[in-house]
Amino acid sequence: MSMMPVISKLYCSSSQTVLGVRRRPHVVNGGGFVVTDCTGQRVVFRVDGCGIHGTKEHLILRDGEGDALLLVRRKGGMFEALSIYKKWKGYSLNYEGSQTLVFSLKEPNSCFVKNNGIRISIEPRAASNKGWDFEIRGYFPDRNCSIVDIRGNVIAQVGVNKEVEKLMESKDLYNVVVKPGMDQTFVFGVIAVLDYIYGESTNC
Repeated sequence: MSMMPVISKLYCSSSQTVLGVRRRPHVVNGGGFVVTDCTGQRVVFRVDGCGIHGTKEHLILRDGEGDALLLVRRKGGMFEALSIYKKWKGYSLNYEGSQTLVFSLKEPNSCFVKNNGIRISIEPRAASNKGWDFEIRGYFPDRNCSIVDIRGNVIAQVGVNKEVEKLMESKDLYNVVVKPGMDQTFVFGVIAVLDYIYGESTNC
């Protein structure tokens, strides 16, 4: 089993990991969501929605202590308005505050785009591949989707515990299963973008 540290090898586990996601109301720190371990007791990540910064299309993923690990923002302007894709960029943040581009996500901006999938590229780009490294399959608002690599392997799966769903009648609680070796920071950076795209807890 090989590790794939997109952002940090500290968040690559040698075993499959099940993490829980709980949405925060918009009135609490600008919205967003909290990621906990399988017991629900320890906070692993926190994603701050754009309301906390007053800036749209601007998300921050933090560790359990509140330190920023990843900044995600959407590229806007005239170039995007004319493009068939909306493009998001994820930047890792170090302790000095410097930013390094680590992934790009393309969201279809037009119903005319063939194969309307959301695709993610790891940065810097490798010259030999197809121009993308991962894609989203399924439908995030239904809590039934996967992040899949270019070979078709599922690297993370979003789902809902059926018993919890019946009890809560809500999709504010869901699980993410991350496969061994995958960078959990990267996975939740992508999930933060999906949350925003579909107008959920991180959206203003």
